[in-house]
Amino acid sequence: MRSAVLFAVLLLPSGVVAQGTKADYERANTVRDWTSNKVFKAKVDPHWFDNGDKFWYRNDLPGGKKEFVLVDAVKGTREVVTEDKLPKDAKPAPKQAPSSEEDDADDCGAQQPRRGNDSPDGTWSTFIKENNVWLRDRKTKEETRLSTDGKPDDGYGRVYWSPNSKRLIAIKTKAGGDRKVTLVESSPKDQLQPKTSTINYLKPGDAIPLAKPHLFDIENAKEIAVSDELFPNPWDVSYEHWSSDSKQFHFVYNQRGHTVMRLLAIDAETGKVTAVVNEECKTFFDYAGKMYVSYLDDTNEAIWMSERNGWNHLYLVNLKTGEAKNITDGKWVVRGVDRVDEKDRTVWFRALGMHPNEDPYHVHFCRVKLDGTGLVELTEGDGIHSVQYSPDRRFIIDTFSRVDLPPVTELRKVSDGKKVCDLETADASALLKTGWQFPERFVAKGRDGKTDIHGYIVRPSNFDPKKTYPVLEHIYAGPHDHHVRKAFSAAPYEQRFAELGFIVVKIDGMGTNWRSKAFHDVCWKNLGDSGFPDRIAWIKAAAEKHPEMDIAKGVGIFGGSAGGQSSTRALLAHGDFYTVAVSDCGCHDNRMDKIWWNELWMSWPIGPHYAEQSNVTQAHKLKGKLLLVVGELDRNVDPASTMQVANALVKADKDFDLLIVPGAGHGAAESPYGNRRRMDYLVRHMMGVEPRSR
Repeated sequence: MRSAVLFAVLLLPSGVVAQGTKADYERANTVRDWTSNKVFKAKVDPHWFDNGDKFWYRNDLPGGKKEFVLVDAVKGTREVVTEDKLPKDAKPAPKQAPSSEEDDADDCGAQQPRRGNDSPDGTWSTFIKENNVWLRDRKTKEETRLSTDGKPDDGYGRVYWSPNSKRLIAIKTKAGGDRKVTLVESSPKDQLQPKTSTINYLKPGDAIPLAKPHLFDIENAKEIAVSDELFPNPWDVSYEHWSSDSKQFHFVYNQRGHTVMRLLAIDAETGKVTAVVNEECKTFFDYAGKMYVSYLDDTNEAIWMSERNGWNHLYLVNLKTGEAKNITDGKWVVRGVDRVDEKDRTVWFRALGMHPNEDPYHVHFCRVKLDGTGLVELTEGDGIHSVQYSPDRRFIIDTFSRVDLPPVTELRKVSDGKKVCDLETADASALLKTGWQFPERFVAKGRDGKTDIHGYIVRPSNFDPKKTYPVLEHIYAGPHDHHVRKAFSAAPYEQRFAELGFIVVKIDGMGTNWRSKAFHDVCWKNLGDSGFPDRIAWIKAAAEKHPEMDIAKGVGIFGGSAGGQSSTRALLAHGDFYTVAVSDCGCHDNRMDKIWWNELWMSWPIGPHYAEQSNVTQAHKLKGKLLLVVGELDRNVDPASTMQVANALVKADKDFDLLIVPGAGHGAAESPYGNRRRMDYLVRHMMGVEPRSR
């Protein structure tokens, strides 16, 4: 017994206190409980007067107390009042505009099929019968067949009427592959024997549905030939739209492989197709995150989003000539479009990286004229912003925060972005009294020695700067977004792991989204990279500054889904730096995972780079301790992806651990049992102690 205890103690890094104890687990598993209701004045929920000049809101205070605040937006005054002085006819706040860490749905300007598919003049209705397009005279009920080439595996679907009711575009779609993934539920609740189920699940390289527009002359009930020379191999067609004069039908063609993106126009008389916008790139178009088209019918223009100059910006396109002019420009990016005002010819948008001295991921709200002049920044504070507009859009209530700054709320004018008055600064003093610490934002140079890499450091609430702590990285390197939280949270996800006695880091390396195109392009055909050269440099720089971060015996890492792929990759490609990994539901081989996500970054057709990036083919390089976790009913990532890594490790005679969670879906390690096993694994192998033993 003494030898075992002595051995465990020797495994502990010098200066480390006993960690992974029952008390540590208790704090870790109750983070939300002991941090909740300890930050006050963090949110303003306005109730506006009818004239839009005034509003009131309520603050909930410590001890269950409340205060009411009356604001005169015109005079710029704020006063605390009693409840009986509040107006009874005030309106609730309109829906809050999103920040980058909230829902990001935009109004894309695409024209949708009319309900019932009636023609604008009310003469005709269209319907699909036997895979073809038919017309029905709404008065006589007489039916006419428009198309003749529809088949069960190549039939017509959605339709778009021209405004003058003389032309019709119908989208014909050739069926794609029918790959299915079979799942085995080993322990169903309602029977003894296992159940199987199948889900439709296309994977990279599979045949996909091919959608192409067809043009029809209604008066003569015939098709006008349209050449598909400019849209031969669509991933999809979208943003369908008839010009107001019915002369042209526009749509966006996204070519499979995502290296060609075109805004095409079909001439309604001749069927001739021209490219209004033709963009081709050597890597990929991020159609999932950076597509925006808004048609301006009155001026025959469109707003088009593009990274053509290396940064994501908006362009004003002349739909007749194809000429494109910058609406926005600079070494920063447009995060999303909130509103287009055709009358005032302005666009309201969110921007990242506009301020060189700020974190480049901070969201700011702006407005600019369509000719690129008159840029107005509606928000100012150093943080990530979210805004609420007054009902008449004269004012905004602007709330900004950082991981190390509780929310600050201001009232600002929309006309020029100037601050009217301060509303609230959140009070986190009760939270800080628990021992909780703000995460530390940290910046270090990446692999090129020049590019700033951003992340944060999370410490336990009982942190002692005189002692040392093992370092654990929470990784998610999916190229579809950035993943280091920017907004304040009293209970960040990483805090639960820090409470076990770790210092936890979260980093956005190269290959993640919302910086320059060059920054993003690192992921192309290269998902196995996962930004590790940047992450390792960042962690080393942080440890040099903070000696309490002990990385001498290796760094731990964990993640799920794409993070599961990356955390395993850490031990395969960088086993001299990372020594322990827990990988949940990983998409370990990009040929095994869902088609859209993987082809977007890994391209098409399938090439040798898919195998090169696979954890299966690299499994023989494993160093360190690895726990693979998977749910047997994962409908997001094929569970076989994890099992194939396990199989490769067995063949390579490598020691590893595997946890299959019966009945669990995607994210099995987030279940109570899965999370406990993950925590135990990290504590046992990084701290050298038996978890919860004291």
